Amino acid sequence: MIRVLAAFLLLLALPAWAHKPSDSYLTLRGDENAVSVRWDIALRDLDYVLQLDRDGNGELSWGEVRQRAADIEKLATSRLVLSSQGESCPLANAGPLQLEHHSDGTYAVLSLKATCPRLQQALQVEYSLLFDVDPTHRGLVQWMPVAGAPASAFVFSTDSARQQLPLQATSAWETLRQYVVEGIWHIWIGFDHILFLVALLLPAVLVRQPGGWTPSPSLKRSVLEVLKVVTAFTLAHSITLSLAVLGVVTLPSRFVESVIAASVIVAALNNLRGTVDRRRWVMAFVFGLVHGFGFASVLADLGLPQGALALALVGFNLGVEIGQLAIVAAFLPAAYLLRGTAFYRIGVLRVGSLAVAVLASWWLIERMFNLAPS
Repeated sequence: MIRVLAAFLLLLALPAWAHKPSDSYLTLRGDENAVSVRWDIALRDLDYVLQLDRDGNGELSWGEVRQRAADIEKLATSRLVLSSQGESCPLANAGPLQLEHHSDGTYAVLSLKATCPRLQQALQVEYSLLFDVDPTHRGLVQWMPVAGAPASAFVFSTDSARQQLPLQATSAWETLRQYVVEGIWHIWIGFDHILFLVALLLPAVLVRQPGGWTPSPSLKRSVLEVLKVVTAFTLAHSITLSLAVLGVVTLPSRFVESVIAASVIVAALNNLRGTVDRRRWVMAFVFGLVHGFGFASVLADLGLPQGALALALVGFNLGVEIGQLAIVAAFLPAAYLLRGTAFYRIGVLRVGSLAVAVLASWWLIERMFNLAPS
């Protein structure tokens, strides 16, 4: 019990946004022998590296950011190397520093231009913005080799810091593959989505009796309970993800993120109080509708290729489902084997659910009052 509680309490160190890791966004456009670069970098990341908050009040003003514009540009251009055919494409300033709001805060926007002696076959990119201080950081790149061509998505991480961006338009299958990978990655690092789903699944291997929880009599019954919850959650977030991406319905980001945190609290406390027992799939569907808007905000930040919007949407949603199934496949066998032990019924279900509720309450406070770094 102590080990389980300690493991869950360690989650308190997770970021308040709970499913938005450190990312920067690059849009590269090819134009004969030149490449135009727009680079959005989170102010919180720049502040961590460059200490932009000079007065130490915990808030960044436009004046503090603007005074360090040269340092920001120097940092960025030293961590992005472009070349083609073995020849360097030097980066130069192409406009003043600006600010842009994303779903997780304010970003500095750099406008740069790279001139290549010979831009042929492919553009080689080496990205290393924050890898030395945050190995989980990623650079999300939208690449348009020629004007009017559909954008291709690339993800730069510590394991893929060097990549070649082809000058030919990416195939439909490649676009689908890229967004499937992004969907899988997002659900795996989306701690609030994972905790909501797991909190709903914890009782699936148990049966509530007047005297308390008892082990489920069969694996078939447990599998059926899991399928109900996962199917309802999948259907719900697929509906709102599609509506939000297509611009049919939009909701304020703070409201969506706050409700997502609240959904984790409700699911966790339900395991302690047993208000909703055999209809947990209803809870999964209702709150899943809101989780879909959370997925949509991340997909929007990734950038959607207008020429392949349907493929990107299908690929991302498919990736989320694959990621969910992997989580369920890891959870269900272990939970079923342990269902008859006091360790599971008390340590995992009760203590674990309580710890999840505490963590989600902290997320809710930060999101409702916008206490997270901007």
